[in-house]
Amino acid sequence: MEERLGIAGSGAIACGLAATAAQHGEVLLWARSDSSADRARGMVSKWCGKLSEEPIADRVTIVRSLDELGGATYLVEAVAEDHATKASVLGELGRHSNGEAVLATTTSSLSVTRLAQETGKPDRFVGLHVFNPVPKMDLIELVYAPEANGDVRERSRALCAKLGKTAVEVPDIAGFVVNRLLFPYLFSAVDLIEETGLEPEAVDTCMKLGAGHPMGPLALLDYVGLDVSKAIGEAIGTPVPARVEQLVADGHLGKKSGRGFYDYSG
Repeated sequence: MEERLGIAGSGAIACGLAATAAQHGEVLLWARSDSSADRARGMVSKWCGKLSEEPIADRVTIVRSLDELGGATYLVEAVAEDHATKASVLGELGRHSNGEAVLATTTSSLSVTRLAQETGKPDRFVGLHVFNPVPKMDLIELVYAPEANGDVRERSRALCAKLGKTAVEVPDIAGFVVNRLLFPYLFSAVDLIEETGLEPEAVDTCMKLGAGHPMGPLALLDYVGLDVSKAIGEAIGTPVPARVEQLVADGHLGKKSGRGFYDYSG
């Protein structure tokens, strides 16, 4: 891989991207704490084991300081879906990066134009919206800040191709294409079970067997994370169902917390 990838984040998206890139070269991954570093190491190893018989997990170096990402040529922020949180990390990445490095965000719904300004280098910035689980999902939505130059555009398309992904350039509108169309549908499924008393499994089975969807809408919300789903709904202006709001308030965030519309504790 021509780029040396540096990823700021240690969650599912960050680790999935790191494992995908490790098939092609060295990767740096930043984790905020020792516990998040340990979790990231486990997730990366698990994915790498599925992707290759070779010990490619050894190509992922986990660091604890953002300035250690400064040697990367392509820096990707992959932290919580919140403008202030992303802005803080992107500002640091902008300060630590060299003049030729590309800066990217994995936001799924926020304004790429606004985030670009937080780096101090909007001409070097791109939205690189990968989908979870990254190793399995073929699409990357590319979203360019107005100032993005030709080098950033060319290198971003080349990186997507190297990772084996299909890149589609989309406009910088809330939710881009996939989430702008997807989340009104997902939330309508929540409204439906509230209106009818149907169990989540019944709705999910109908959509899988009747519409050919690989995953039902309620299970997909749990997989995405109900906190993330709530943030996306707010960003794209789609009303968030009261049941989602309540589950998030109760700490039931979906699969990652052990409970959402389904119980994963068993």
